[in-house]
Amino acid sequence: MTLNRSALLLAIVSALAAPAAHAEIAIDVIGGSEISFEGLLQTDAYWYDSDFANLDADAGDGSDADFGLRRAELVFKGKGPGNVDWVLGYDASGDGKFLDANVAYKIGGDKANTITVGQYKQPNSLEELSSSKNNDFVSKAMITNTFAVGRRLGAAYAIGRGDWTFSASGFGRELTRNRAHGSGYGLRGTWAPINGKGNILNFGLSWADYDTDSLRLRARPDADFANRLIDTGTMADTDRLSTLGFEGFWVRGPFKLQGEYMRTRVDRYASADDFTGTGGYLSGVWNVTGETWSNKSGVPGTGAPAEPGRGMWQVGLRYDTLDLDDGAVQGGRMDTLTAGVNYYWRSNFKFSLNYVKVDSERRGVDDNPDIVEARAQFYW
Repeated sequence: MTLNRSALLLAIVSALAAPAAHAEIAIDVIGGSEISFEGLLQTDAYWYDSDFANLDADAGDGSDADFGLRRAELVFKGKGPGNVDWVLGYDASGDGKFLDANVAYKIGGDKANTITVGQYKQPNSLEELSSSKNNDFVSKAMITNTFAVGRRLGAAYAIGRGDWTFSASGFGRELTRNRAHGSGYGLRGTWAPINGKGNILNFGLSWADYDTDSLRLRARPDADFANRLIDTGTMADTDRLSTLGFEGFWVRGPFKLQGEYMRTRVDRYASADDFTGTGGYLSGVWNVTGETWSNKSGVPGTGAPAEPGRGMWQVGLRYDTLDLDDGAVQGGRMDTLTAGVNYYWRSNFKFSLNYVKVDSERRGVDDNPDIVEARAQFYW
């Protein structure tokens, strides 16, 4: 039996065996540390109406569809001893990779004033910093998947006071072998001039800067298993990459409006022109059943269903754009429009259905497919 099938079977058995819904499983107290276990399993299905290029990335699923396990995240967490918290996570899907694997020290016992050492999400990208289990759409936006710096090994300081937050990080390679690398730093600040229950207006600014030796920027059409449609190719003469990000979200009762813009500049050696790529997205989500969001350190927090047995329904719409054309580098440009429905049932299950309309062009060739996406999720 394959890993994907084994993990899916484990999810089903665990769901049927669970007597009640829990956010995590408490294990024991060892050495003054309260240890708990969390998990996230997501299985995806994509159906393509391809235009020019074939989007199907796995011939075993047929010529116009992809199916598989998207995430199989297993996470151990510890609170204590004292002001120390720790986390160790691993994603067993695909080739496998480490998730958060770090130790955090709460200065004066304040969880909003911390020093973190190890692997963690870098301070950039509102969507990248949000929890994967609460994605508004099946796929994160193209700029998040293309420009955002995810988890890296390093050390960071973060502080939050009332309506503002600030974080700074120095980082190197990713913990998992043969994945992202390049030493650099990241900065992020947020400010919420309106910050009440069900009434939030939050703005953020971020900067990430790191070394590169070669670089390739490319993007899928908002479908995580699909082949990529725009691609700069490998730029082997790159020196350093920097990304400036603007972000914001507005919450009013059951409505949330969220958007980001990123501008990435790649410094290249004298023999080649520098490269600049840009992109952004704007999305709106409505909780049909009336729930709202919170503000967690400048990131929107999705609440649980008000009535677990009834569940929580969401509908959303997102416009997403990415431009990888600049001078001699003709990576292409792509716009997508995504309509989606999410259903959170009780405290452990989520089901999503998306329709994506794609408009792309690369080196004079138009490619405008349609995609239907579905996701089933179990988490604890």
